[in-house]
Amino acid sequence: MRIGKKIFKADKTYIMGILNVTPDSFSDGGRFNDIGKALKRVEEMTEEGADIIDIGGESARPGYTKISDDEEIARICPIIREIKKNFDICVSADTYKSSVAAAAAESGADMINDIWGLKYDDKMPDIIKRYDMSCVIMHNRDNTDYGNFMEDVISDLKYSLELAKKAGIEDDRIIIDPGVGFAKSYEQNLEVIKRVDELKVLGYPVMLAASRKSVIGLTLDLPTEERTEGTIATSVIAVMKGCSFIRVHDIKENKRAVMMTEKVMR
Repeated sequence: MRIGKKIFKADKTYIMGILNVTPDSFSDGGRFNDIGKALKRVEEMTEEGADIIDIGGESARPGYTKISDDEEIARICPIIREIKKNFDICVSADTYKSSVAAAAAESGADMINDIWGLKYDDKMPDIIKRYDMSCVIMHNRDNTDYGNFMEDVISDLKYSLELAKKAGIEDDRIIIDPGVGFAKSYEQNLEVIKRVDELKVLGYPVMLAASRKSVIGLTLDLPTEERTEGTIATSVIAVMKGCSFIRVHDIKENKRAVMMTEKVMR
């Protein structure tokens, strides 16, 4: 797997650290929407073992307020430029809008993390290809009318992958994500975590992104700020199921859990 100039091996699990520069994200909204605070957080995450920084400028929580492309660009691009100037780390832009993706690429972003799996904006695949970027293709849909749940998830992802291939995005630039928390019931979120290894049939590295999400809160009856242990449990499952990436808020704790699980599994 290539992200920017770096190669990510298939036999280990890497950490994508979450940096939300929004006022309304479900977990850390308002904490890092200032360049100084954002850079301090990036420094902490890199020291704790993050391999990628994923920057989000628009909240994707239930009931979120959609913002304009220009506002999203203004939120994320100055921070992307400063991160690339000050740190030797891969940067991902969490967006489903092609104009934001292009601006992020111009600012130095190496990857696009698209919560709509390239389906929201038909220009997105071409932008990713034009800038030779990597991408996370996440499962999502605008309904929950599943026949056979896992078969339908895989079918939806196959369609997204067809869009990527049609645009000429290389295989070693693609990661897939089962989309925990998106277009799924509580029970379906548990199921997709349990069966995440079935996505490997598609032939691409898999990322599990369950950090602090509602499936953990509902299971443990805990608010977002108390879901670290539940997130760690999903990270351990990710390693055991062969996921190549996890996307988390709490880097140090999850990194240690990943290292321990990898050692046991080997």
